[in-house]
Parts: sequence; C-alpha cells; structure tokens
Amino acid sequence: MKSFKPLFTSALVAALLGVTTASVHAADLLDTVKQAGVLKIALEGTYPPFDYRNSDGQLEGFDVDVAKAIAVRLGVKPQFVTTEWSGILAGLQAGKFDVIVNQVAITPTRKQALDFSQPYVYSGAQLLQREKDLRAFKSLDGLKGFKVGVVLGSNYADLVKTVTEVGAQTYPGDAEMLGDLATGRIDAVVNDHLMLPYLIKNSHLPLRTGSMIPGADTQMGIPFRKGNPRFAKAIDDALAAMREDGTLKKISMQWFGTDTTIPNVHCPPSSDTRAGPVGARGHDLERSSWKRST
Repeated sequence: MKSFKPLFTSALVAALLGVTTASVHAADLLDTVKQAGVLKIALEGTYPPFDYRNSDGQLEGFDVDVAKAIAVRLGVKPQFVTTEWSGILAGLQAGKFDVIVNQVAITPTRKQALDFSQPYVYSGAQLLQREKDLRAFKSLDGLKGFKVGVVLGSNYADLVKTVTEVGAQTYPGDAEMLGDLATGRIDAVVNDHLMLPYLIKNSHLPLRTGSMIPGADTQMGIPFRKGNPRFAKAIDDALAAMREDGTLKKISMQWFGTDTTIPNVHCPPSSDTRAGPVGARGHDLERSSWKRST
C-alpha cells in the first residue's frame, strides 16, 4: 500500500509556512498601530523646548507637536509615554512603545539595533562661554589646555574626550555646569546649539554662544523596531508630507524662530550614515518659562 506520509508532511509544511508568512506580514507595526488606533510615543517629558510639562501639567514642545502631526497622518491617536532617557532605547526594543520622538540622533551604532525615519531635525554642537570672555575658540583643538563642561552620558562628552588635551569636565545636569562656567571654574561648555537660547535665558547667568564645532553635525530621526517595512514607509511618508505642506517648518518656527528641519550651513547632509552626536540630557533648569515664538 502506498504511504501517504510524504504527501501529509508536504501539506503540513506548506500550511505551517503559510501561517508563518501570514504572521510575519501581520506582525508589521503598521497593522498593530492601525488596529489599536493608537501610536505609542515615548519621550522624556523633561527636555524643553522639545518635550516638557507646562504649568497645567500638559505635555508640550517641538517634539510633542511633531508627534501629534505624525499620528494624525497615520489616522490614529497619539499616546505619550514619559520615560527616562537612560532606559528609553531599551524600552523601545522591549516593545513598551512604538516610537521615540525625543531628539534621538541617528548613529551607526543605533542603526545596528533599530530602524530610523528620515531626519526631521538638523542641529550641531556649539560652544557656550561667559559673556565677557572674548576668546574665539574655533574648534576642539583650540580648546587644548582648557576645561570644557559636558553633560555626563551625552555624546558631546564623548566628542570632547576625542581630543585628549582638552580637560573634559562632566556634570549630571546643566545647572551646576553653567554655574561653574559663569564663575570661571571651566572655560566653555559644549551642547546642542538648539538648546543654548533656552539655557542662556533660564540660567539668568552672564553667558553667550560661541562657535559651532566643525564636524559635529547632528541629524535627528524617529527610531522604531526593525522588521517593519510598511511602518517605516508610513512614517517617512508622513514626514515627507509634513515637509511638503509646510507643517514641519511651521512647528519649527513656532518653537525656535528658524527652520531646523532642513540642512543648513552648520549641518550639511552626512554622506554615509547620517550620524551625529546625541543631544545632552538631564536639563534641570526651570521648565515653565520656555515659550513659543509668535
């Protein structure tokens, strides 16, 4: 009698492959988000002017507005999840939320573990000095022999430490660091140039901006878990539409008075991996005094 085992086995394998293929297709994050009707968005909520709580306890900021506009274009509601920076990338990989919209720099190391949207913010590293300090430091090499403040755990700390002759002084947050700068304990600070107006305004210290740091350009994107090509396209399509209809520019002008969403002379497009240092975290100055430009 002819055995039916090979035929049964082939059918079973085909069925399992079909189920697996369907599961993989259904597992695309876009399907999950659409089915839930919600886009879970992680941010710190303590990083003005990008994301922070106003006097009424409501989240607002540049990244909050960008995230809301993306959710609208996906046809879902935004659901914000406030998370400390130290655990935010791990939380994304663990599936605690769908995306991070919190000024995450696109770097080769991060791209090994996560996928990123196209850049939506272009920034760079800039020096902060005392108001009456007229020295013109043009690069990190020009700071050899001087003490430079950076926030602990930021890529700006790593950046400064690449020049061993520069005396990198690390701080847990900005308040102590800016105080040391104002009193002359350090000679300069390196930080994200988009943050400097806020730091100067809210520190109430006699400080001024210095030179941009050459070669330290930053491009920010929206990270999400790998293996979601349809979701990746949907996010990029949303950002492209926001760029085309002027939404991105409008949001940027409201918060910064300039368009930070396109490359500029300080932040030209990177030729390979869109890499750059991540903005410093741990800003512990007064939150509620940041206002939109009108």
